[in-house]
Amino acid sequence: MVRRLAVCLFPSHPLVSSEFDQRLDPARFVLQTVRPEVGPGGTVDSSRLPEADVYVVDTHAPRPVTESLVAGIFARFPQARVITLADEFGETNAFPLLRLGAKGLVTYAQAPGQIAQALEAVANGGYWVPRPLLSRFVDSIISGLGSRQFATGTTQLSKREKEVLDLLLENISNKEIAQRLHISERTAKFHVSNLLAKFSVRRRADLIVLWFQNPPAAS
Repeated sequence: MVRRLAVCLFPSHPLVSSEFDQRLDPARFVLQTVRPEVGPGGTVDSSRLPEADVYVVDTHAPRPVTESLVAGIFARFPQARVITLADEFGETNAFPLLRLGAKGLVTYAQAPGQIAQALEAVANGGYWVPRPLLSRFVDSIISGLGSRQFATGTTQLSKREKEVLDLLLENISNKEIAQRLHISERTAKFHVSNLLAKFSVRRRADLIVLWFQNPPAAS
């Protein structure tokens, strides 16, 4: 028997709760609706947040409240999976949420047809972010880092894999990786494929975002 996913919804828009009740199959999802307590300055008390497989945050609330809630979820549950809802997503409202750790961005218009798939994808460690927006976010990370390399303090990778990862995180091609490390392009492609598999992602952009959001401590 397949385990049902526990979904915790934080609605702000009055129609969101009823939409989720209608769209989520109770055989696949257990839905809990929570209205967090908002304190002075828009801060959200995260101490009583329930545990769930995926959290869905409706961003119809003022931005400080939304960001406080998302930050509070991760403060209480560091490995949480978060999807956010909005009328539309652009760099102004999406990038701060991605930096906080959100793994999914779904508009109200997309929710009826996509929310079940998005919940399952994010619960399984994936992302549900429009590709053009994700690419621009990755570009913003790369440009912000300049030439600084990422720390590779993870014992699960070989020395060569760490070298390839450093270069992959600079968003360069397999050919450029091969030239920098004096290896064949085929060998570079092999190492990149292994890295994607080890981090359970399908695309380079996903790995860059994952690494940015969850950097390992340097050894």
